[in-house]
Amino acid sequence: MRNPMTVGAVQASGSALAEVATATVPATGSPVVVELGPGTGAFTAPVQRRLAVSGGRHIAIELNPRFATHLATRYPAVDVVTANAAALREVLAQRGVDQVDVVISGLPWAAFDQKLRHDVLSEVVAVMHPAGVFTTFAYVHARWSPPAQRLLRSLQSRFEEVVVSRTVWRNLPPALVYFCRRPITVTAEQRYESVVAASGSAGGQASR
Repeated sequence: MRNPMTVGAVQASGSALAEVATATVPATGSPVVVELGPGTGAFTAPVQRRLAVSGGRHIAIELNPRFATHLATRYPAVDVVTANAAALREVLAQRGVDQVDVVISGLPWAAFDQKLRHDVLSEVVAVMHPAGVFTTFAYVHARWSPPAQRLLRSLQSRFEEVVVSRTVWRNLPPALVYFCRRPITVTAEQRYESVVAASGSAGGQASR
């Protein structure tokens, strides 16, 4: 209640939702897993259980310093960073990480404006391994709201595949998970060509 713009729920996600959202964490190999907005650690625990087998790396980026301190104390094996998710590349660069296998988001997207949503998702795509997976969730009752629809369109524009899970009814409120695969990277040349094409189209419309 004190921080409605940075804390997106009145209570932590339930274990049923956590198990679905973290199912993409490999139990083999040495994956690099990043949590965005882990809060009080609802998803952190199952990630740690899966990584205990694989021996992977777990980095959690939390904006709220109280939550970050709590996480660092409770999960000493997790590299907890107090930072904005929009600084993801900078945080990873400081740790010598250039690609991530799994990104799990607990961020309050509905509280984000368009620029922040764009910045965070751009950071995610920039660090994703081509075979990596990005997961985030939404509440069923708000799925058709404008913020939720904007988020879905943003995901679909940045990933070739966006799969929606079955409803997790045992969560309060009921929720669903988006599994996003094959990030779409845009090169500087493609971005330039897109801008030129848009400018040309605008000019043509103006001339008519």
